[in-house]
Amino acid sequence: MSLFHPSVVAQKYDEAFENWKFVFENCPDLNLAIYADGEKMLKHKIKTIEGNTKVNFIELLLTVWDKRQQYYASQTPIGEYEAKACQLLYDHKDIVGTAQLKLYSCFDNAFTKDQKTFRNPKNLYTYFSLVSELHDSGEKSDAELFDTYDDVVGKIAVEVENYSEKLNMLISKTEQGETLSKRDERKKSAYESYLKAYALIQENIDKIADRKANCQNLVPLYTKYFNTKQNDSVWLKRSVSRLYHKECTSEELYEKLVKHYDKVAPSADTKVFVATVLLENGKDEEAYKYLEEAFKLEKRPYKKANLAIRIGVIYKNKGRYATARAYLLEALKLNPSNGRPHILIAEMYKESAKNKSCGKDNFFQRAVYWLAIDEVKKASRLDPTLQKIVQQYADSYASKAPTKVEIFNRDMSAKRIDINCWINRYTKVPKLD
Repeated sequence: MSLFHPSVVAQKYDEAFENWKFVFENCPDLNLAIYADGEKMLKHKIKTIEGNTKVNFIELLLTVWDKRQQYYASQTPIGEYEAKACQLLYDHKDIVGTAQLKLYSCFDNAFTKDQKTFRNPKNLYTYFSLVSELHDSGEKSDAELFDTYDDVVGKIAVEVENYSEKLNMLISKTEQGETLSKRDERKKSAYESYLKAYALIQENIDKIADRKANCQNLVPLYTKYFNTKQNDSVWLKRSVSRLYHKECTSEELYEKLVKHYDKVAPSADTKVFVATVLLENGKDEEAYKYLEEAFKLEKRPYKKANLAIRIGVIYKNKGRYATARAYLLEALKLNPSNGRPHILIAEMYKESAKNKSCGKDNFFQRAVYWLAIDEVKKASRLDPTLQKIVQQYADSYASKAPTKVEIFNRDMSAKRIDINCWINRYTKVPKLD
């Protein structure tokens, strides 16, 4: 180890390489550091060298990971390391020459063997992008495309829940007045980075899937498989969820799937789906009972928070703003790192700005926009990834609020305005310079 490790630490990779290679080839079970150091050196060489020599180093790095699995299996998670190998081949497919179908099979095998440690955001995105490209070329069916989408999105949801819960613990410390240690600050930064990456790939994967998924191709697909899959709770959940999100809820098949899903595996999710069918059929009051039941059924904080948002959106769309806000505030208590509920609440404030019961005249009604600005800005304080969209909302609200001239003419600078109606909050008029 002393022949190469100090040089690797000093990033003198060329100086360390030959000695490292000798130890790797002759004493492969000497120390795990052989593999960690080898990975660092080979990644550096692959990044800085061109031509056939690069291919040799790519092949050597793949061998390093294989040998690490052979000698240090318990410290070499299959999902993580096989996905890394697949990604290496994908990133250099132009010079290695690996076919698309073979690359897909590589990722698919790694995911199937060990979903738990197949968690790298880039790997997950590449896995789905490959099946999408193969679908475009006719080598993968609609069913294979959407099954892979569900698998990847499900995995993203698991990891987002995992990192959100870890982040919420640190946020809770700061809210209680504790100062985070440097170690905790590094953890917080890492968790936020992962959540940002997962949000980005989720957005991009959704864009790809949205282009390919619509009621016209989903309904025939799920109709075809219903008889053989009607007792498969996972298939029913995915089918119902996709039809719901693609706004195919008016289709007869949707109601059929929902009823079977609630029969086969009753849960908070099934209650929400039943509620959507009832709402579609104008049975609002009955639907609301199902929504309340769904919220009571869910016990896991992170999932309960997402459910609260989902229910809040349903009530928002029905114009029942007070109830919607109550659920969205519950979501914030359960998952304080998610700023989206603040955006939804701000939008309800905006939509109430012309409500005569919210203010005695046009000036006081439009004062609601200041409250909306304050509310929406809370979102980016919780989740910095929302900063751009929050600013767009805030600018839009500001353009509709009373102007400086109106504030001056009404002598309202820096004064408090109580907003009545369902909002029942107060806001402060901006102070004039």
